[in-house]
Amino acid sequence: MYTMEDLKTNRDAQITVGSILFFLLAFPLYFGMAAGNADGSLGGGVADYQVNGEISYVLLESGSEPIADGDPWSDTFNTDAVNNADELNIVGVRISMSYGEDDESANGLGCIGSNGADTITGTASHLSFSASGSGENSGAGGSHEAAAVWYNESMVGAVVSGLSMNEIKEQIDSMGAGLGDHNVSISVDAETGGGDLPLCSRSDGGETVDYTVELMVLEYTIAPYLDTSDI
Repeated sequence: MYTMEDLKTNRDAQITVGSILFFLLAFPLYFGMAAGNADGSLGGGVADYQVNGEISYVLLESGSEPIADGDPWSDTFNTDAVNNADELNIVGVRISMSYGEDDESANGLGCIGSNGADTITGTASHLSFSASGSGENSGAGGSHEAAAVWYNESMVGAVVSGLSMNEIKEQIDSMGAGLGDHNVSISVDAETGGGDLPLCSRSDGGETVDYTVELMVLEYTIAPYLDTSDI
């Protein structure tokens, strides 16, 4: 600890205190300039970055619907139903469907054939993003899903080159674009089967489909990539 008298007469004390003051002033100035030259990024300009992330699912709605052959069912669900939705990085919406073979009937002595496989198609959409998926019950039961996404899936788990941190973030962070209405629809194309003898009457009015609608939430990290393969 130097006294005021030391600072007046002791040259070593003057140099030491002067150096401390220099670094206290210079360091904030340096880091401020560095941040300003980083293209407005999260501390990182154009470089190689390792991007990692994990998708979790948040329930938006679930239910069961009897869907008639050729008469699609649809509904709209809003993120207002989810607590703190505005704090989530919502990057997609998924509809999962499961179904049996419960609406087909066969009457007559000539009914020796098997039930036909019905085709169930589900569609999930948000804004201009949409995806559909179809599955068959194969005369018994089945399940499938469809997911619409609005982020760059190829970046997650990869080393991304030639972009800044902010430019990467723009492609994997929805910035609130996942909020609002999410639309789903399910349709059934029923088949009665075949291989029967005369005097057989078959009908299939559709299927009962159990569905779950979920928001896809991405948590991610972006870190400078260091290639250690040559070490």
